Amino acid sequence: MTPLPAFSDNYIWVLQHGQQVLAVDPGDGQCVLQWLSREPGRRLDAILVTHHHADHTGGLSLLVQSTGARVYGPARETLPVDCIPVQQGDGIVWGNWQWQVLDVPGHTAGHVAYWGVAPGQTPVLFSGDTLFSGGCGRLFEGTPSQMQDSLQRLARLPAHTRVCCAHEYTLSNLRFAAVVEPDNLALARHTQHCRTRREQGLPTLPSSIELEQQINPFLRCHAPAVRAAVAHHSGQSPQDDVQTLALLREWKNGFQ
Repeated sequence: MTPLPAFSDNYIWVLQHGQQVLAVDPGDGQCVLQWLSREPGRRLDAILVTHHHADHTGGLSLLVQSTGARVYGPARETLPVDCIPVQQGDGIVWGNWQWQVLDVPGHTAGHVAYWGVAPGQTPVLFSGDTLFSGGCGRLFEGTPSQMQDSLQRLARLPAHTRVCCAHEYTLSNLRFAAVVEPDNLALARHTQHCRTRREQGLPTLPSSIELEQQINPFLRCHAPAVRAAVAHHSGQSPQDDVQTLALLREWKNGFQ
């Protein structure tokens, strides 16, 4: 499993099974074709798409024309190519991987995620722009209630699941998380780890569900420290996790 850097901070994830290749959210098709060309025989035969934004779909036309790969995408969103529509409860078999489709609206109305298992492999989550390491996506089309439900659906996945987000936003997210929870020791340790990775030119991802439950304020809306920080910043006392997330997201939107 390899993250291909694209644009300024995107990752296009590629997974190889023998010579077969699966790509996720290919915003830049040329990037994927160049990677395929580095090893003769590699063949792109499937693409997973989490949502309709151009930085996740811009390479689809080129890749479909060049490789004939089949595309799986959210049933409630429109993509620039024909796709096999998927939604909550659907399954996809690719190579020795079995993928479960999860509806995770919030960032967009029809956003989906893909959770996969294979014999002898640690489970993998392709979360698109719903769950980031240390953060979550902006609410462009959905509501705080939808995003809270979506994040909790992901948080209930097995703790050792590898979280493969679509952007290298980690250090920025962790900077905000440290303002929310300055006494979170797990957060401080992970921030130093991520700084070292980036200094070496390495990705901070994948993360894990277990780690995100420890460091990600958007998965910690139940935590007294998070609620207290939100109340202090907003001047409002959130009554539940949904209101906490809504105020936290507003705070993050303006955070510099």
